[in-house]
Amino acid sequence: MSSAEARTDQSAGILLVDDMEDNLIALEAVLGSLNEPLFRARSGEEAMKALLRRQFALVLLDVRMPGMDGFETAAHIKRLDQTKDVPIIFLTGVEDDSGYAFRGYATGAADYLTKPFDPWVLRAKVSVFLELHRKNLQLERLLARQRTDYEEVGKRLAALEDELTESQRTQVKELRHLLEKR
Repeated sequence: MSSAEARTDQSAGILLVDDMEDNLIALEAVLGSLNEPLFRARSGEEAMKALLRRQFALVLLDVRMPGMDGFETAAHIKRLDQTKDVPIIFLTGVEDDSGYAFRGYATGAADYLTKPFDPWVLRAKVSVFLELHRKNLQLERLLARQRTDYEEVGKRLAALEDELTESQRTQVKELRHLLEKR
């Protein structure tokens, strides 16, 4: 079992990071209908702790927070091997600073929305990331199963080779050599 699998349950969930209670309540109201677990963090530090405890499909991250702001938090998320692939959508109330959007994308954000945001747009974007997360988990399971199958075939081949006579082993080696050339 990989460390990602060890940190997850059936639904990876969404991490909502904002220092303002009203914003967290609004996000929960908009995203509640997606039937995914929603987790709160009131600071960048809390967000990092949550990300190290469990796997998330997505992080919705406020840019402006006291202490570690959203950009610093995103940089920490992208720096760690176990969290670097978690998509981040930045949410900010700052509309007039185009540099914020650039900085958000530069720190690894998958998307950037200004408040007030359209609930339908946010829900649609989050749904896409949730589906991508599900597909990635499906691929990981398929690859793990494939690795297990290959290992089993290798063990069976080794057992068969052990049973072969010396002349048969020579023939098998010649066949392998021919196959490797192709």
